[in-house]
Order: sequence, then structure tokens, then C-alpha cells
Amino acid sequence: MTGSFSRGLAAGAAGTTVLNAVTYLDMAVRGRAASSTPDQTVDALADATGQQIPGKRSVRDNRRTALGALAGIGNGVAVGVLASLARSSGVRLPSAVGAVATGAAAMALTDGTTTALGVGDPRDWTGRDWVSDAVPHLAYGAAVQAVVEAIPVTGDQARRKASGGLTVRSLLLGVATGCRSSLGMGAPALTNPAGGAVRKIGALSAIGGELYADKLAAAPERTSAQGLPLRFASAAAGAGALSARQDMNAAVPILAGLVGAAAGSFGGLGWRRWAGARVPDWQAAVIEDGVALALALAATLPGRTRPRPVLTSV
Repeated sequence: MTGSFSRGLAAGAAGTTVLNAVTYLDMAVRGRAASSTPDQTVDALADATGQQIPGKRSVRDNRRTALGALAGIGNGVAVGVLASLARSSGVRLPSAVGAVATGAAAMALTDGTTTALGVGDPRDWTGRDWVSDAVPHLAYGAAVQAVVEAIPVTGDQARRKASGGLTVRSLLLGVATGCRSSLGMGAPALTNPAGGAVRKIGALSAIGGELYADKLAAAPERTSAQGLPLRFASAAAGAGALSARQDMNAAVPILAGLVGAAAGSFGGLGWRRWAGARVPDWQAAVIEDGVALALALAATLPGRTRPRPVLTSV
């Protein structure tokens, strides 16, 4: 039986092939030129890392084109692997919803990278620009979803529907993660009775390091292009970990975690700005620390199991 990672590679490769086919078909029908965004992204990445693409003129341009294409393939394969791993970890979505979600994830990863690098800004796009980007990614998502559903792997067993309690706890953990990104993955690891000592020490170190770094003036804004995706990813991972504990479908809890992360990120930023005008910023940060830790503990501490009543015969 194929492993989850191998299935993801196959799904990502299939999705990338479909995405490229739809893109080139659009170019053939409309007669439009290829997008320059991949080349510009390569240039921006080279500038950000202090590197130079070797070669002169046409040789350098050819390398830029090749690196841009390879980056697109890597993005497509990576999202395919993540989609496969998500299914193995208990995420179950209807086929149509899964296709849209996977396509949106690939689109967000690509466009988020270009936006963070200053290559482009989706807010300036026209309606045609959105269609040209969304349609190939939707086709990509449909292909990935089809492959992931068609190839069973170990760990794909059906799971129970997520309970309301799990969804609420995932939401609370998401809010905590919006305040402190390390809590999404760190809190479930710390409170998992089956977790190992090394994992707990690593989680504790990550949380403690962030609590300290958050007080520094150089700490990046949590809603920036660098900070917000990290909080979303951590909240999703945390909700998945809570779902795995109870052997439940992680789709709804992950969605709740993402909503909570957005609320915690923007709400926490609003709190810091409001409180920072009234008390020293470090005091506002410590109060936020306490709220975030309390929410994370409430969301992740194992509940007590009620003893079953013993029936006796009379």
C-alpha cells in the first residue's frame, strides 16, 4: 500500500501537470504572453538572500525562467503532500470542498510569497487577473483531491464526526495561537499524556522563547505577511493534534482553529495598541501572555473521564 508521503507526491505532480495545462491552454486561446511573476519572484528571492543569479543577459534570463518554473513545481508538489498528510491525519472534506480548499491553499502560498517579497499585490488585480489565477488553481485542487481520494494509505480509516466540545476547544486554542504562535503546536504537546519528554521540552522551550521575544522592540507585527501565516499553520496543526487524541475528523476543528487564530491575531494586536497607550507595553504583553496561556490550557488539558456506574443485581 502506498504511503501518505508518496501519495502526496503523486497528487502534487498530477495537480501541477493539470495547472500547467490549463494555464497554457488559456495562453493559447487568448494569445497572451507568459506571466513574468515567476522570474520577478526569483529576482526578489535572490535579493532577499543576498545572492546573484550567475550569467549574463540571455543566460541569466534562461536561468531565471528555469528557477521560476522549478519553484512552481515545488510549490505544487508540496501542497499535494500536505493534502495527503492532512487526510491521513483525519481531515475529511467533501470532494468539491476539498478541491476548492486545496486549490485555495496553493494559490495562497504562491500569491502570499509574491506579496511578501513585494513582487505584486492582489489588491491591485483586475477581475480578469483573478480569474486567470483562480481557474488553474481550482483545476489543480480538483486533480490533487481526486488522487488523494483514489489512493488509500495506512491511517486513512474513517473517523468519528467532531464533537461540539472539540470544535470549541480548537477555537480557543486558535485564539491563544493568534496571541502566541508557539501555543498552537506547543500546548497540545505539553498536555498530551502520551507525549514524550523530548517533545515536551522542545514545546516548553519554544513557548518560553516566544514569551521572551515578544517583549523585544524588534518583534515583527503578528498580522504581517511573515507572522500571520505562521499563526494559521500552528493553529491548524494544534486543532489536528486535538482531533487525533479523540480519533475525530479534524476538518471542522481546523476551520475553527483558523477562525480563532484570526480573531486572536487581530484582537491581540488591538489590545496591545489600546493598552499600550495606557500602561507600559511590557505590562500589556504580560497580561496577554496570561490570557493566551489560560486559553491554551483550557483547550488542551485532558478532561476527566467519568467512571461508569456499576450495575449490581438485587
